[in-house]
Amino acid sequence: HPSLTVRRALLVSAPGDSPGDPAADPPGQPLPVESRPFASYGSALHIGLPRAPRAGQLLTVEIDYEAGEGPGVCWLAPEQTAGKQKPYMYTQGQAVLNRSFFPCFDTPSVKCTYSASVQVPEGFTAVMSATSWEKQKDNTFVFKMSQPIPSYLIALAVGDIVSADVGPRSRVWAEPCLIEAARKEYDGVIEEFLAVGEKLFGPYVWGRYDILIMPPSFPFGGMENPCLTFVTPCLLAGDRSLVDVIIHEISHSWFGNLVTNATWGEFWLNEGFTMYAQRRISTEIYGLAYTCLEAATGRALLRQHMDNTGEDHPLNKLRVVIEPGFSLFPGVNPDDTYNETPYEKGFCFVSYLAHLVGDQSKFDAFLQAYVNRFKFQSITADDTLGFFLEYFPELKEKGVDTTPGFEFDRWLNMPGWPPYLPDLSPGEQLMKPAEELAELWAADGLNMEAIEAVDITAWRTYQLVYFLDQVLQKSPLPAGNVERLSKMYPKISKAQNAELRLRWCQIVLKNNLEAEYSKVKDFLHSQGKQKYTLPLYRAMWGGSEAARALAMESFSATAPQLHVNVQNYVKKILGLEVAE
Repeated sequence: HPSLTVRRALLVSAPGDSPGDPAADPPGQPLPVESRPFASYGSALHIGLPRAPRAGQLLTVEIDYEAGEGPGVCWLAPEQTAGKQKPYMYTQGQAVLNRSFFPCFDTPSVKCTYSASVQVPEGFTAVMSATSWEKQKDNTFVFKMSQPIPSYLIALAVGDIVSADVGPRSRVWAEPCLIEAARKEYDGVIEEFLAVGEKLFGPYVWGRYDILIMPPSFPFGGMENPCLTFVTPCLLAGDRSLVDVIIHEISHSWFGNLVTNATWGEFWLNEGFTMYAQRRISTEIYGLAYTCLEAATGRALLRQHMDNTGEDHPLNKLRVVIEPGFSLFPGVNPDDTYNETPYEKGFCFVSYLAHLVGDQSKFDAFLQAYVNRFKFQSITADDTLGFFLEYFPELKEKGVDTTPGFEFDRWLNMPGWPPYLPDLSPGEQLMKPAEELAELWAADGLNMEAIEAVDITAWRTYQLVYFLDQVLQKSPLPAGNVERLSKMYPKISKAQNAELRLRWCQIVLKNNLEAEYSKVKDFLHSQGKQKYTLPLYRAMWGGSEAARALAMESFSATAPQLHVNVQNYVKKILGLEVAE
């Protein structure tokens, strides 16, 4: 990455040189280094060796470099943290940003182990995505990752952070002001998720599963760094209602971290399988009805995304052409491919494969065999689908890969809505009442008697989210209805739960309810998660003059606390100049 400066490279040793051999290279020999063009988001580092190495020969090369200004390394001022007292730093490697943190083979097709020694000032603690962690003198922390991982999963965070145990192999890390809330949210539940995951997908190979609660500006819901998932503080809802994000990150321990997409163009291999695994675990723990409801909200997000981009947008394929594309078409930067398609369309494809098998326990057994076959490897969709057909020879015989309309090739290479949608009807018992209630609120004359007859006090988060999605689809509502809805359900309009706050803010904007604009502003000030931030800026920019003014005002106030990628996406929405 241009922000990383390589000062010099040395050949430390070339094992196989016998001591005293006059032809051996002297240790610590400086090597010529040059940077050559590669892609818009990074260059190739070329190091000249004194002579051609033999195949299979091990070399030790030391690269002296300086980094820290790049997009993969995030420096937060004290006011951007929860505690507001001390600064904080963290790295975010996915997809191609770790090249600005250290020189690496920054592709998911290469896996390696790593170790690190990190010295930090007094009063700070360092944590990494590593299997072992040791504090030594001079406030130096030493880390080792004993399993091979792709470069994007190497992560470091440094701040005023403390930990609390929440299970036999799990602890939460957070700033001191959040540690108690984090302990309460996760105490005892993590082990249950891990145990169900192991039962379904095979052994958990990473040793510990810890969680780091990030500062509010963290742009993602979670990042599945092995041994130490980074998560948004938005998950601390106080009622465990958003644990599905943790189940998602835990599911990456098998799909993504253990079996990895070899290229970012097939990101669905990480995310589609992880969504499927998440919903399998959720079904075992919370039952089918609730899981179908959660999947229905996912499907609504996919619909929204495809309506925004147009179904035939090239990113709405499961197989995307990534730069540097050796084709007539310029590829895209992998960081710009992040959208709902690999998650939810990918989930539909994996569900279609399960549907072809027709027996859940047989498909579960296949998933376990798949993980076992490809663990610690990086693979392509062809590997996955080839193994599927080999595992089920009777399906191969039937030619399921070329069934008209459902061809595997069509799934991978055609943009648009998934050819197959899994049956979510078990969720009807939870969806129907939400749909009926939304109908009542969208009516011209409100039938208050019917509305008051519906008791939503026992509804769980995803039932409320589903209800709000329906209200949003029917918005703008007839005059006065939203104001009454807001008064009637303070549990929704004054919610602290981020998923509810997002939907309520979208409803406020779609209905141009200026009286509650302050809630939009407060929500944008409280966090910087990409999935919450961008839809609200899109809604404001597509709204009234007042809504556009709110967008400009919110952005100028919160820009410094947003991740640089998120800042740039918002600037694009608002038509502002994006610095190269």
